[in-house]
Order: sequence, then structure tokens, then C-alpha cells
Amino acid sequence: MSTESAAQPHGSVSTHILDTSIGRPAEGVAVSLAARGGRDAGWVTLGGSATDADGRCKDLPALPEGTTHVRLDFETEAYFLNKQSSKKQAEAQQDAPRVRDSGAFFPEVAITFAVVPGEHYHVPLLLNPYGYSVYRGS
Repeated sequence: MSTESAAQPHGSVSTHILDTSIGRPAEGVAVSLAARGGRDAGWVTLGGSATDADGRCKDLPALPEGTTHVRLDFETEAYFLNKQSSKKQAEAQQDAPRVRDSGAFFPEVAITFAVVPGEHYHVPLLLNPYGYSVYRGS
């Protein structure tokens, strides 16, 4: 390992999901992390995880040297299918129109963002069956 690469720390990414339709963390959502080194480069899947009871993914892999863009893929359809079968969710959403059999208009959410080496990026997802919002957290 060269001195230059040792002096330049790699970036990192974390995320959490809040289900705004029930005001609680979204547990069990599969999240995949991919990276590329340049806008014309291909995506390389680095790994994945699932949100814990607090809605957090704490164990996503570090970003490789040369990463310029990152993509987080959230598999939201399975989460809403599980929630739909829950009596609590049905009561909380009883007046909401049915979108599809999955209960989610967005069966997956892909967030792509630019990064610089050495920085940490926390990217929360605010989610409900009919919309989502993301932002760069701290």
C-alpha cells in the first residue's frame, strides 16, 4: 500500500429509514450499496444489508478508492407487503386508497449521489406507500 493511498481515507455510507405513514422506523428493508469511479464507469455492487429494529443499516461496506458516485437501492415492496398483512398497518391506513397488490406505489427506491474521498455520507430515507424523500444527514 502506498503512502498516498494510506493518507487518503476511503469514504463511507450509512442510512436509516423512517416509515412516515406510521411514524416508526422501517425494519427489515433490504438495502444494496453500489459504487462507480466516474460517471461513465459501470456500477459495482459492494454489498448489502437490511435495516434493523431502529430502521438503520450500520454495516454497509466502505467505499473503494476512486469512488465518485454511490447508489443505494432500497427494496421497499417486500417491506410494504409485510406491513400490509399487519393489522396495525391496515388500521393506520384504512382511509388510504389501494395502489396495487403490493401496497406500495414505489416497489423500490434507488438513490444516486456524488461523493468525495474521505467523507462520510448518511442518507436517510423518509418513506410511505405513496412517496419518499431523502436528504444528506449528519
